[in-house]
Amino acid sequence: MVGAMIGEGHDGFSRRDWLAVSGVALAAAAVPGCCNAQTSGAAAVRLNLNESAFGPSPSVAKAIQSQLGNITRYVDQEEVDALARQIAAIEGVTSEQIVIGEVLEPLGLYLARQRRGGGNFVYSAPGYTALVDAAAPLGGVGKPVPLNARLENDLPALLAAIDSDTLAVNLVNPHNPSGTTNDREAFDTFIGEASKRALVVVDEAYLEYDDLAGRSAIRLLRTGANVLVFRTLAKAYGLAGLSIGYAVAPTPLAKGLRDAGIGAPHSLSRLNLSAASAALADQAYIARVREWTLAGRKRLEQAIDALGLERTESRANFVYFRAVAADALRAEAGKRNIRIGRAFPPLADWVRITVGTPKEVEAVLRLLRDTHHAPAR
Repeated sequence: MVGAMIGEGHDGFSRRDWLAVSGVALAAAAVPGCCNAQTSGAAAVRLNLNESAFGPSPSVAKAIQSQLGNITRYVDQEEVDALARQIAAIEGVTSEQIVIGEVLEPLGLYLARQRRGGGNFVYSAPGYTALVDAAAPLGGVGKPVPLNARLENDLPALLAAIDSDTLAVNLVNPHNPSGTTNDREAFDTFIGEASKRALVVVDEAYLEYDDLAGRSAIRLLRTGANVLVFRTLAKAYGLAGLSIGYAVAPTPLAKGLRDAGIGAPHSLSRLNLSAASAALADQAYIARVREWTLAGRKRLEQAIDALGLERTESRANFVYFRAVAADALRAEAGKRNIRIGRAFPPLADWVRITVGTPKEVEAVLRLLRDTHHAPAR
């Protein structure tokens, strides 16, 4: 099905696909102020923050519109509980294990408060450090572990880094910025061993972008492992501007987080709760976003390979490769009003580029061709 989309319709979509995506924009247009941030920045090709290029399900705009008459009312607990029950049914856990919201930063503060001096957080470097950074004001200390030679989470080294002061081990899977995943058996073994010594926090922000549902650490949580899994709706679900996600955790930890005010009704908005519910309910649309993304990622990977550049085996909605001159590539991208990922030291010569629409992918292909040359045969 992915292959059938390439070369069809506008910018590589079939007519059916474009009608589906256009429906998002048309529905959003009916909501006053909806999506203004995206349209006002339309001149720039935004491929730097791994946002979805395809927008949310068409049902999201309808859900937001249905709540506009209620924005004078506070969110109540029953509305939060309803979304928690919906998520619990999807994930095969109890609703008591769900905490609603973009919880990584408040989780960092919560964990740092559990021990005088803050303790330490073991994590892969370079990587996404929201959890670690949030704990710093309370004395939480990051304990970085370099990625392995394949730019994957170095599981043996992460395990060895855990000590008596470790509050949590933080993994992003697929990893950011490399997009890599670990071997399933090795990952499961690591979770089993590490979770006996510390809480393991697994950020699965990019899980929906590949055939990875069977890799989710939630299945290990169901067996009693000391694991908290975070999911955001800012990526594949297209809700980056609404700041909504959820954590799935052992029941005592989830209760502790809620008792501390994390995921409380006053911290959430009626619009993002409604949007989240609608987005999660339309898994058929997420499957299509996955197909569109995989098609674009394949085109970029083929171009990178043709240029003889080293790259990772990304399973996310971006590619990560070693450029001949990364700074020059970023500078040229800027001249063309294409925003690509920042440098992630110490991998300063590597570049991360989000998979966009077919038209945006084409712009990146031109950028790569103009700044690199295929090796001589």
